Order: sequence, then C-alpha cells, then structure tokens
Amino acid sequence: MGPGGSPGSVRPPRAAVAELLAGNRRFVSGRPIHGHDVTAAAAVASGDQQPYAVLLGCIDSRVPLEAIFDQTFGSICVIRTGGHVLDRAVRGSIEYVVDQLGVTLVMVLGHERCGAVASTVQSLRTGQRPGGDLGYLVDRIAPAVVEVGAHHPAVHPLAVRRHVRRTVRALRTDDLLAGPVGTGDVDVVGALYALDTGEVTLLEP
Repeated sequence: MGPGGSPGSVRPPRAAVAELLAGNRRFVSGRPIHGHDVTAAAAVASGDQQPYAVLLGCIDSRVPLEAIFDQTFGSICVIRTGGHVLDRAVRGSIEYVVDQLGVTLVMVLGHERCGAVASTVQSLRTGQRPGGDLGYLVDRIAPAVVEVGAHHPAVHPLAVRRHVRRTVRALRTDDLLAGPVGTGDVDVVGALYALDTGEVTLLEP
C-alpha cells in the first residue's frame, strides 16, 4: 500500500485504522499528500470504487472528513448526519459498503463543541423539544446526555464521547454487521476530532 492509501486493496481493520490515523498525522503536521488541491484528473484516475473504510461523522462544516484524514478519491466512503445520528438509510448505506464493496472498517467520528449535542443538552435542560425532524435528532442523542446527566458541569464533552460509543455499539450489533465483526473481518471503532488541533484520537470501547 502506498502513502496515503491506494484504493483497490483489501486490508484488515487494524491496517485501515492505521492508514486513517497516518493521514490525520499528515493533516495535523501540514504535510498532506492529497489535501484540497485535487483535480478532476485525480477523480478520473481513481477508477472503480474500492474503498477500505466508511466514516460516519457529523455535518459540522469544520470537520471535512476526507481532508482531516488526508484521503483521496476512491479511498473512503463518507456519511454525515447531524450528530452522526443513525437511521435506516445510514445503516443500510454502511451495510452496503461492507457487504458489497468489501470495506473492513467503520469509524464513527464525533467532534468537540458539537452543535447537535448542545441542542440536545439545551432541550433536556429546558424540557422544550424542538419541532420538526430536528426533534428526531435530539431524541436520538438524548440517551447519551441522560446517561451523563443534563446538568453535569462537563455534560457536553462527556455526552459527545458517550454518544460516539453508543453509536459504535449499535453498529457492532447490527444484524448484518454483527457476524463479520464477531469473526474480526470487520471492525467498528469510535474516535474524536479536536477542533483546536485537528487531531483525531481513538476512543476506548
């Protein structure tokens, strides 16, 4: 596997994690291989889609996943929802890339100062649930906030981590993922992105 990870080679989950973290180190150090200065020619050269990982992250505009892991066209699949909330479409998308594209790693990436988590904390503290489908996001994040305690002085950073771990656990026990996770062919890991440094840190299960 070349620097930056070349799509098209199946690798075990541990190697996929190592590749993502190596890309993040390049990003943090200011020495990306790919960065944002990519061209249409690079997109064409990526050929058939053979990614090695799928990342589930938040919609926050400060956390562009391909950039912070220094990945190029064809190397990773990216799914982003508010607060990396799971729904059936997200689950189905992850099941697809694992089953059909041979992806061996699923990473759930939370980040500091997450607005979706902040909205959930505010909702639980005031007892006022947002209307529309924003209320759905709050409902899905709320269990993590409740576990920490809505009035805990460090509820926001602790709830972000708890929500990542809850999402990882939900995916590890997914009907179609539990089998390959159990055999070690696929792994689901959680991580946290630091807005102030750009660094990604793996979270313990």
